[in-house]
Amino acid sequence: MNIALINGSPKPNGSNSGILLSMLEPLIADGNELHTYTPNKRPLAPGQYSELCGMDVLVLAFPLYYDGIPSHLFQLLVTLEGYLKTEREREIYVYALINNGFYEGQQNHIAVEILKNWCARAGVHFGQSIGQGAGEMLGSLDKVPLGRGPLKNLGRAMHSLAESIQSRSAGESLLFSPNFPRFAWKFYSTRSFWHRTARENGLKPKDLRRRM
Repeated sequence: MNIALINGSPKPNGSNSGILLSMLEPLIADGNELHTYTPNKRPLAPGQYSELCGMDVLVLAFPLYYDGIPSHLFQLLVTLEGYLKTEREREIYVYALINNGFYEGQQNHIAVEILKNWCARAGVHFGQSIGQGAGEMLGSLDKVPLGRGPLKNLGRAMHSLAESIQSRSAGESLLFSPNFPRFAWKFYSTRSFWHRTARENGLKPKDLRRRM
């Protein structure tokens, strides 16, 4: 089975979407051919769109942007829709790995609905989505085994998604938060992410609380 892994993060390197794809790959690699696409580095060429039309499965990984799909990935889907209507060679199933910066993974539900609607319009099957809350934590959990500690919910969801992909079937979309207290996540993200980002941009932590 030919499976396309599409990294839809705007980041050229070190994205949470890439981390999620790297977690999924060993779960679906056996007996399948995996093809990686990175439109975050350069737009897909016409030949690559034609390749996607010959895949059995498309896996989209992307961060939540204003409760939706990042604009460059959305443009890819709009363009791909035209190719699918003329060049699709077989039944295609679409799956998604979504992450968002909010603690609550439920925040991803609108993006899931957008993707479902696109699948119906493009004539492909929507398979399943998983939505990870507190996605910015992923980069600091590289030493934690999938399915353990803060990644316990993600591990269960990944195995469910992998089973759906392997059988090219539909499954319930799973939206979840990390197995980590919300107050601890808020403290960690404020100190290690927002304050650090502020300093890198010449600001002080108090500037983040300034009202315009």
